[in-house]
Amino acid sequence: MSEKGYLALVLHAHLPFVRHPEYNDFLEERWFFEAITETYVPVLQMLEGLVNDGVEFCFTLNLSPSLCSMLDDELLQNRYIRFLDSMVELCEKEVERTRFDPAFNKVALMYYHRFSVTRNKFLNDYGRNLIYAFKKFQDKGVLEIITCSATHGFLPLLNISKEAVRAQIRVGANSYRKFFGTNPKGIWLPECGYYEGVDKYLKDEGIKYFLLENHGVLFARPRPKFGVYSGYYTKNQVAVFGRDHETSKSVWSSVEGYPGDYNYREYYRDVGFDLDYDYIKPYISPCGTRIFTGIKYYKITGTTKNKQAYDPQVASEKAADHAGNFMFNREKQVEHLQPILGRKPILLAPYDAELFGHWWFEGVQWLNFLIRKIAYDQNTLKLTTPFRYLKKYPKNQVINPSPSSWGYKGYYEVWLNGSNDWIYPHLHRAQEKMVESTKRYSSSGGIKERILNQMARELLLAQSSDWPFIMKTGTFVEYASKRVVTHLERFYLLESYLDKDFVNIEVVEDIEMKDNCFPEVTCSAYQS
Repeated sequence: MSEKGYLALVLHAHLPFVRHPEYNDFLEERWFFEAITETYVPVLQMLEGLVNDGVEFCFTLNLSPSLCSMLDDELLQNRYIRFLDSMVELCEKEVERTRFDPAFNKVALMYYHRFSVTRNKFLNDYGRNLIYAFKKFQDKGVLEIITCSATHGFLPLLNISKEAVRAQIRVGANSYRKFFGTNPKGIWLPECGYYEGVDKYLKDEGIKYFLLENHGVLFARPRPKFGVYSGYYTKNQVAVFGRDHETSKSVWSSVEGYPGDYNYREYYRDVGFDLDYDYIKPYISPCGTRIFTGIKYYKITGTTKNKQAYDPQVASEKAADHAGNFMFNREKQVEHLQPILGRKPILLAPYDAELFGHWWFEGVQWLNFLIRKIAYDQNTLKLTTPFRYLKKYPKNQVINPSPSSWGYKGYYEVWLNGSNDWIYPHLHRAQEKMVESTKRYSSSGGIKERILNQMARELLLAQSSDWPFIMKTGTFVEYASKRVVTHLERFYLLESYLDKDFVNIEVVEDIEMKDNCFPEVTCSAYQS
């Protein structure tokens, strides 16, 4: 019996470029370490298990260029190993400390096993190279890896300069070619932020499709014939897919969705805050500030503050139940849609990758159960990727998508509001300066070309959408503001050298050492 529709799972793996060689230990680098431990390595383990068991599956993964730059960085790799060594040591102490409490000891042993296995896999199985580890699964045909703009810049708010938007997309595509040896089929527009005309730059880089929030498609002109349950083409012949709302809420929402189940692990209760200060001090921030360690002993339990011990087995069973429920709902969805549409619908289900394993501890297990259940427990629904769907349905309606994002209220407010609007005049002025300087000095060669290339990196880093997002959410605001200011200061310092006969080469080298992302970048990214 042939399937009646398709589910396209898309995971968006992204972190801002955070690397501080000027410090021995830097708190925000832990974002990266936690994501590797709790999301990226578990997803790789899941892929290995699925392939080894002969499961028929496929899904899409976006590895952002800034994340790939961090994964490829030797300094961060070494620091990650140091982090794992520290966590294994803490877990050994925790196993001993909880030896007379069976409920907590079981959880302590789970963490000891996870950190130990992660360390072994990172060092021995993957040779520190997670990019190549993911690439192997793309080469096997079970993973469709797509790109993103260089530093996840929110393109609609950079659009005062077409060169700036083009550079973000061009550098992102070139980064992908460097790491994966082929052209990217698709792109994750940062924050799913779309404005009319951006598809032209995607076409110029050979990109075949992009993804939008559902109203970006539903409010398109003319009205889309199949809602969000098909692919479409823009006037520049780049395909667009819209997110299916029904698949989102059950996974995203911590209130209505699966992650809020009382048997799942409580994210906000961590030994970094619970245990005696002198005991935990070697494993928290070097300045002595208590932080999350990733070792959490309690389940959500309920709205009460009196949390109960986490039971990994019960949580795993719940993840299996929820995977079955999700699959059942998607089956009913495609059974309803297929006769109405007259074609097999695609349900686009995009999520932040870090939701799985990091925010929702059982999320990778849920994903694993879901993929296996779809392969073996039914024949109504089949997994696909956007590019595979386009090959099945190459003829599609041409539409003009609506400006949109997947942020709060669906447009640009998250990245442009009273908490962060101050950054944009400075970014726009720097964009103009970058274009002017490129026109004047790009043919100079030597040190001036080198300075221009580093100016390009500084501007790209300042444009990251993560900084205004952090300012809006009110967490790590000082760090986000400092990053924007620091990159612009370095940009203008470098720019001041272009008109001078004397250049402080030590300053240039210091900036290059600190902000070494995209070593292949040249100022030509800002040329037509």
